[in-house]
Amino acid sequence: MNIKKSIVVRVRVAFLAVCLFACAIVYKVVHIQFMEGARWKKISKERRIRYQPVYATRGNIYSDNGSILATSLPFYRVAFDPTVSDAALFNAGVDSLAMLLSRFYGDKSEDYYRRKIKNARHAGRRYIRLNSEQINYQDKKMMLKWPIFRAGKNKGGVIFEKVEKRFKPFGLLAERTIGFINEDKNGAGLEYSFNNDLAGTDGEALFERIAGGNKPIYDGTEVKPQHGYDIQTTLDINLQDVAENALYKALERTNAEYGCVIMMEVKTGEIKAMANLGKTKGGYIEDYNYAVGSQGRTEPGSTFKLASMMALFEHAPQVSLTDTIDTGDGRYRIKNTTMTDAKHGGYGKLAVHEIFEKSSNIGVAKLMEQYFNGNQRAYVEYLNKFGLNSTLGFQMEGEARPYMKHPQDKNWYGTTLTSMAIGYETKLSPLQTLAFYNAVANNGVKIQPIIVKEIRKSDKVIQSFKTRVLNEKICSDETLEKLKTMLEGVVAQGTAKNIYNTDYKVAGKTGTARKVKNGRYVMEYSTSFAGYFPADNPKYSCIVIIDSPKGVNVYGGDVAAPVFKELADKAYARDLAMHKSLRARVAPNKDSMPGVAAGNQDDLAYICNKIGISNHPNGSDEEWVKVEPQRRSLNFKPNPVLINKVPDVKGMTLRDALFILGNQNLKVRVEGVGKRVQRQSLLPGTDITKNARITIELS
Repeated sequence: MNIKKSIVVRVRVAFLAVCLFACAIVYKVVHIQFMEGARWKKISKERRIRYQPVYATRGNIYSDNGSILATSLPFYRVAFDPTVSDAALFNAGVDSLAMLLSRFYGDKSEDYYRRKIKNARHAGRRYIRLNSEQINYQDKKMMLKWPIFRAGKNKGGVIFEKVEKRFKPFGLLAERTIGFINEDKNGAGLEYSFNNDLAGTDGEALFERIAGGNKPIYDGTEVKPQHGYDIQTTLDINLQDVAENALYKALERTNAEYGCVIMMEVKTGEIKAMANLGKTKGGYIEDYNYAVGSQGRTEPGSTFKLASMMALFEHAPQVSLTDTIDTGDGRYRIKNTTMTDAKHGGYGKLAVHEIFEKSSNIGVAKLMEQYFNGNQRAYVEYLNKFGLNSTLGFQMEGEARPYMKHPQDKNWYGTTLTSMAIGYETKLSPLQTLAFYNAVANNGVKIQPIIVKEIRKSDKVIQSFKTRVLNEKICSDETLEKLKTMLEGVVAQGTAKNIYNTDYKVAGKTGTARKVKNGRYVMEYSTSFAGYFPADNPKYSCIVIIDSPKGVNVYGGDVAAPVFKELADKAYARDLAMHKSLRARVAPNKDSMPGVAAGNQDDLAYICNKIGISNHPNGSDEEWVKVEPQRRSLNFKPNPVLINKVPDVKGMTLRDALFILGNQNLKVRVEGVGKRVQRQSLLPGTDITKNARITIELS
């Protein structure tokens, strides 16, 4: 009996405790709801509403002619506040809205969107994201005409959340030069180097945190963002395209590891093309800026011989181009190493200019020993005077620092002088080598290369960048004349004679440097060609690097020089200012009619007048004309070249045709052999589409 009573007492005590705990919970709920309700509501609102950044629109990047290289395009995610609209508007439009959403996105059924919207409205949810897919501005304009949405944000509840994407209209063209920047503010190229100007200043606004996302609250306290500035580069889209295509073909043909091309104007230092392509499993892409960065900093090889010869002529001006050096049988012992020349059996006795033209390592080494063996410090000081030990202060981040030895260094050996003289035991980036060659082309004035001309806000120039002189006179005029003669000789009868042409002169130097792997030189090469054109009045300088080409002919003249020529030919064809005057090419002949059908009106009129053929200009300002023979005279009819229209080049010379078609951004393929265009694949007057190609047939 005592046990039964004990159990009953325990049950009653437990029941009483449960009742007291339940009463305490009820009391606490009532107290929070009614006594402390206002306080907790205030805290909830403070935590739900906060200032968040409103991101500025990033500035555009333009080419030299104003073409957009990179821009920010607005995209949107569609959200909805289903509680905003009144019952009549909502009920009348929800079915149609659900149908339109289902058809537009194509991912869910009409019933799904209807239930999603109605359930949210019933639950009092003030924010739902209808779909995570981003839409463009045209889609946004279309959606604003849909039921409910057409009432706007305040009455219809539609919310378009702006998301900006970086867009490059020319695709992968100059991709690494344009560059990128990520969320962590790390990146490369112009996007990274000029981020402070492009990014602008973010604003801020109040946002309310609601289930499903954040809803903006426009209460007048928001700070508008200051959009980023635009930058105008010096890049020429047409030359950039040619540079990348020519480089890509050369890399594929030789199965090389990477390559780069830089082309700039001699007088201004403006970079007109900068192409960088590296090898991947799927081909070649712009994976790194080898033209500027440390991965492209290599031993330059024979292109460095220009600096050695400049030092020689400055140190010993009595050395003549016709002085001779016996290079022997192609093998020369220096301390404990043997230097060799490319030609089996050697070149024998060579004049100084032939040493340079044939790129004789032994010839250059013997000259250095003869004039600098007792004063190696002087040789290095000349190189430093030329600025080869210093960076250029280029506008893009990541410029590699040159590596130049000094006789006081611990790793200066008995063979270092002769090794440096032919481009080893020193390292330069392609851009630094090009700046040196450009100084020779620019009559000794070394200037800083630039790739950005202006920073702008709409039409207002915020900052402009001018050419900065790094060295007023890199060497004497006498030295310059000797160097120019040798550089022209390399193309006329030396290691780059395969790119010689009669239309314009090229001056330059080939380079082929063995590569180092695991501390030892291996039978892999970095090939190069650096130079300028036209040699008698330089307009452009250019350098081409092809790294680790495979095959039989892996020298700079065989691999890199043809890329230079393809780019130079394109630049020459589209720039009439570089062409020789026709006056020097016309011989008087009164007994024959000129076999022309089309061309430049001024040139044709001059030819006719020179050989005594009556001609009748059309009296207009048209630059290009068609020729109609009439007895013993020629009539000129206008042949206008219209923007974005395929021009009529039939009857023109190849040079004129390439000039016109190139300026219309057409990619040209030439077939046949002859002097004039007989047929063209695209009909004259039709619209030019993006990346359009045209084939012209010569006869």
